[in-house]
Amino acid sequence: MSDGCSSQYVTPSGEPHLLVVGGGSAAFAAALKANELGARVTLVNDGLPTGGTCVNVGCVPSKTLIRAAEAHYRAAHHNFAGIESNSRVTDFKAIISQKRDLVGQLRQQKYIDVVSDLAGIQLLKGRARLTSANSAEVNGQSIPADRILIATGVRPLIPPIPGLEDSGYLTNESAFELEELPESLIVLGGRYIALESAQLFGRLGSRVTILQRSPRILPTETPDVTEALTGYLQDEGIEVVTRVSIESVNRDHNEVVVQAQVGGEPRSVQAAHILVATGRRPNTDQMGLQSLGISVDSRGFLQVDPTLQTNIEGIYGAGDVIGEPMYVYTAAYEGALAAENAITGEAEPRDYSALPWVIFTDPQVAGVGMDEEQATRQGIEVDTAKLPLSQVPRSLAARDSRGFIKLIRDRNSDKLVGARILAPEGSELLMEISLAIKFGITVNQLTSSFHPYLTLCEGVKLAALTFEKDVSKLSCCAV
Repeated sequence: MSDGCSSQYVTPSGEPHLLVVGGGSAAFAAALKANELGARVTLVNDGLPTGGTCVNVGCVPSKTLIRAAEAHYRAAHHNFAGIESNSRVTDFKAIISQKRDLVGQLRQQKYIDVVSDLAGIQLLKGRARLTSANSAEVNGQSIPADRILIATGVRPLIPPIPGLEDSGYLTNESAFELEELPESLIVLGGRYIALESAQLFGRLGSRVTILQRSPRILPTETPDVTEALTGYLQDEGIEVVTRVSIESVNRDHNEVVVQAQVGGEPRSVQAAHILVATGRRPNTDQMGLQSLGISVDSRGFLQVDPTLQTNIEGIYGAGDVIGEPMYVYTAAYEGALAAENAITGEAEPRDYSALPWVIFTDPQVAGVGMDEEQATRQGIEVDTAKLPLSQVPRSLAARDSRGFIKLIRDRNSDKLVGARILAPEGSELLMEISLAIKFGITVNQLTSSFHPYLTLCEGVKLAALTFEKDVSKLSCCAV
């Protein structure tokens, strides 16, 4: 399948010209916005195929494999009486093949086809090196531009552990291409990529051990979230080991052996494969940034101002290459905003005041705004309402009441400032809360709004009622 790219640059006509370095969601959103504003665009991409991380090695492959693992796991693990069911993984290679088909389909339909008929957008395959604020060199050609956008994304960060490189390791880019299900798997890391990967392989039948350096998985979240999720993962047979300091990795025949200190005590862990999910590294090296004086931080992430312009006028950055938050939807937002600011000369700042996010474990971890600790540090007097899913009729009917809904409000204004949710399909509750934060909807207004009975979203209303009432003493649908 063609990636839609040419290796030969064609000089555009007289319209303003935006050179976009990258081929993922930020780059394509920028190209479409610039084209909409009447500019010509050259997209230069190398490394991952067209579409970047999300469609090729991130969101799309991981979420479809997570659903496959969930379908298999749920067949043998449900709480309904009188129903006996089971499931077997008979052809792991077929699961991966179906994943590849979906990736190829979405890459074609949502990236290549979207721009193929737009005369003002040119896709160019090659590695770009910036030579000035208005030019780059690609495939030996000098490409002039009125504005430049750097949207080169990130790649896995591999820690300098003795023996790791020689022993061989997986990342999210290679783990989702395995054609044989690992009998056992060590996962280094305890954040979203690590946890999602650990659970999906565990549910498909791998024996999984998570090794996390911090005292808790998801160390930036509050303990009630992380402790509950740890328990749910352990219930599925996943071993979660924290306070781990890895000393070395070596290969012994067909197994990888990790030598570590756990809470100050020596421990050896063995598995067929080791998956490294310890962070992300920006793709800013060998681009000529240093020679132009373009600022990056100590880890190499591109530094931009609130309008997404770098310290060099006319050069912008967007997407994962500028650091947190690193989501496909924020990358697309940043790409479009950077292009608009670059082409129109405006200085619209980015706004993440009500940004929702999700970790696709089961139960899912979802959040928006501040947690109670963050709000308190900002001097906000907060109230917290925490509703266990055992008080949500939809969860009771589904016989799955794992988790809770936690709302955080400003005590003085009655407005929500944040939420944290741990729930099956908890992500589906986020947008109501996000919009409430964005538009200043009060808790009282939330509780007075209709929420259909026996929906998960009714849990938001019940959680909001919890600020003032004991919902366990209310009848169904009562306020």
